[in-house]
Amino acid sequence: MSRYVGASCRLCRREAIKLYLKGERCYTEKCAIEKRNYPPGVHVDTRGKILEYALRLREKQKLRKIYGLSEKQFKRFFFMAERKKGITGTNFLVLLERRLDNMVFRLGFATSRKEARQLVSHNHIMVNNKKVNIPSYLVKEGDAIAAKDKELLSVKNALESVVRRGVPSWIELDKDNMKGVVKLLPAREDITMPIKEQLIVEYYSR
Repeated sequence: MSRYVGASCRLCRREAIKLYLKGERCYTEKCAIEKRNYPPGVHVDTRGKILEYALRLREKQKLRKIYGLSEKQFKRFFFMAERKKGITGTNFLVLLERRLDNMVFRLGFATSRKEARQLVSHNHIMVNNKKVNIPSYLVKEGDAIAAKDKELLSVKNALESVVRRGVPSWIELDKDNMKGVVKLLPAREDITMPIKEQLIVEYYSR
């Protein structure tokens, strides 16, 4: 399966917003948005009027890049959300938040979702005391997520800086034991990313 391997900061500049793809670097003055807050490319000033389709596409691409998913994965989660009861856009965001790699990132075990996905794939994460190595695994309310190796240096270093980012109110973190519990599934107001999910619903409904 193809995955983007280019410069992460270029993606942030294209969307004109911090996507927090580079971990701690995104919180410093080295962040590309702080230094060059304009789209990449040589024809920046010659782009024409933005159409409605382009607005919907950019919103979809922004959310896809935040979670680091391929188009195929992203679309699969959208159609899962569409089949569930309730508001499709909210269902979609909640499903993305429930991914195990995202939960590992939210708990502070990794400084970015890319790093969290690697931890999961390399068998460093346990759910309810069972090893899970599938990044797209959907956690449920009450699930306990823990680092398998309590001496893993990358997790220790990531937890040291978790204060800067904060842990969502719907997750409970036991920093000393490198363990977290999903107290509740997130509601729409708990997801504070600047995303207009209705534009994504319109994009796939066209």
